Amino acid sequence: MRPPGSPVTLQALREQAASCTRCPLAGGRTQVVFGVGNPEADLLFVGEGPGREEDLVGEPFVGRSGQLLDRLMREELGMDRSQCYIANVVKCRPPGNRDPEPLEIESCRPYLERQVELIDPQVVVTLGNFATRTLLATTEGIRTLRGRAYPFRGGQLVPTYHPAFALRSGGEIMAEMRADFVRAKRLLGAGGRPTPGTGPPSAHRAP
Repeated sequence: MRPPGSPVTLQALREQAASCTRCPLAGGRTQVVFGVGNPEADLLFVGEGPGREEDLVGEPFVGRSGQLLDRLMREELGMDRSQCYIANVVKCRPPGNRDPEPLEIESCRPYLERQVELIDPQVVVTLGNFATRTLLATTEGIRTLRGRAYPFRGGQLVPTYHPAFALRSGGEIMAEMRADFVRAKRLLGAGGRPTPGTGPPSAHRAP
C-alpha cells in the first residue's frame, strides 16, 4: 500500500505526511517528524518513533539517543547526518513515549515504504525491535536477528539495537552495536552486496 497519489519526491511525500490524520497520534503531535538527511543516500537508518524532543524540533534522534547515533556514525562509519538518511517507523510521537501500537505502525507504513522506495539505499540499518520487525516482516526479536545482514529490496538490511537501549545497557551491547555499524560499512563498501562475515542469507524478507 502506498500513500494516496504516490508522491514522486521525498519533499512531496513530506508535505503529504505533514497533514496526515490516518491514526490517533495525529491529535497529540506538535509536528510530523518525517526524516532528515540526504535523499539520495546509500545508507538509511530506521528507528521506532519520535520522542518529546523530536516532536518539538521536528527531526529524528535529537536527544541523548541521537548523540550516540551521531557518535557511532562518526567513529564507525566516518560520516554524519548529511551523508545518510534517518527516518522512523511512525512519524508522530506516541503519548508518553510509549511503544507504537499495531494500528499506528500500519497507518504509517505507507510513508516508510515510500521513503525506502524513493531513497533506494544500498544498506538499511534498523534501530531496535519495531523497525526491524516491521521491515523484515518477522516476530523475532532484535537479539536473535542482529549479527548478520539480510537481503532487502536489492540491497542489505542490518539490524541493531536502538541507541536508547544501548545507553541503558552498557558495554557489551554497545560493542555489539559498534560491530553492526562496521558490518554496515563493509556492505556499503561492497555496493550493498553481501561480504564475508555478514552471516548467511535469511528467510526473512520484506513484504
